Amino acid sequence: MSRKKIIIISVVILLFAVVITSFIFFTEPTAQSEGASKEMAMLVQTTSAEAGSYSPELVATGTVMPVNDVSLSARVGGEVSRRDPQFVPGGSVRKGQVLLQIDPADYRNALELRRSELMQAQTELEVEMGRQEVAQQDLKLVGAATLSEEERSLVLRQPQLNAVKARIKAAQAAVDQAQLNLSRTTIRAPFDAHIITQNVTTGSQVAPGVDLGRLVGTETYRVVLSLPVSKLQWLSFPTAEEEKGSMVKIRNTSAWPESSFRTGFLSSMVGALDDQSRLARILVEVPDPLAQDTATGPELLLGSFVEAKVQAQKIDNVVRLDRDHLRKNNTVWVMQDGKLDIRDVQVLLTDHQYVYIDQGLTGGETVVTTNLSTVANGIPLRTEKDSTAKAPQD
Repeated sequence: MSRKKIIIISVVILLFAVVITSFIFFTEPTAQSEGASKEMAMLVQTTSAEAGSYSPELVATGTVMPVNDVSLSARVGGEVSRRDPQFVPGGSVRKGQVLLQIDPADYRNALELRRSELMQAQTELEVEMGRQEVAQQDLKLVGAATLSEEERSLVLRQPQLNAVKARIKAAQAAVDQAQLNLSRTTIRAPFDAHIITQNVTTGSQVAPGVDLGRLVGTETYRVVLSLPVSKLQWLSFPTAEEEKGSMVKIRNTSAWPESSFRTGFLSSMVGALDDQSRLARILVEVPDPLAQDTATGPELLLGSFVEAKVQAQKIDNVVRLDRDHLRKNNTVWVMQDGKLDIRDVQVLLTDHQYVYIDQGLTGGETVVTTNLSTVANGIPLRTEKDSTAKAPQD
């Protein structure tokens, strides 16, 4: 194909394209403007604010610890001649139960020896009392008027009598000590306890002060919780031994079923903030933590990390609202006369689920629960129950 023909064909194609483009441009539809615009009210979901008296539940976390925790040690030395079968890690023992018996033979012999020394001293006292009678007769013969007080004491053998009485006291103290040492060969549980560690067994040689094992009391466990200082004013602590503090529901969320919990009571507050979190520490006591005496629920394990719901004091004349419905800067979105009213409120207390408002919102008002992209006072709102709402025309 010649160069001339190529140029002619290219020109024809270009002209055809220009014609088609011009046709499309001049024949496209044009937008028609309306005389008035219509704005639809935003569809929202709402809830009614609840007013009344409520008892909030403050959620905290903490660790299970023993109330009574002792390391059992020997008071006397010797060979362990007997060990109770329950004195093993995981065993449970009652108060006064014999855990270990150190061979008492040497201590029985020592007690008999001290008793014989006491009898000997008592015999010396009887002999000395006889000598005292003789001394009294001698004093009558000599004549008391011619003797000084010191000479009179010597004639009546008062120093010898005092020495014998002193030996009797020393011998009696030695007997008491020997009896005490003999009683210490029997090692008993100081309280109802759970055995954590066991360091000796039958045949072990022990010395005074040797660690025999660790026991923790099973009557009560303690849970140490952390709470903000601002919430302490809503808690009740006992002021007398027979009183109980605020009730606490305790759950091990990682190990227990959803419906399982243990009940405890506030006992006291630690008088210092946690060094790291700067939170207040409160103590909760849980009776029968191992559920040995009553079927009170699952067992508490020492060292467990638990969640606790602390029953706060009753709050009167407040509005309770779901925490998700409290907006930024302590505001609440209220639907009033079909329009949005951004309401400033005063929050008295917040728990894990609700906020409790004492100013700025009243019971029965309609609270907007929908998250809006456009937020401004006065924007029109509607609900599904409403008929289609129309905004005012310009």
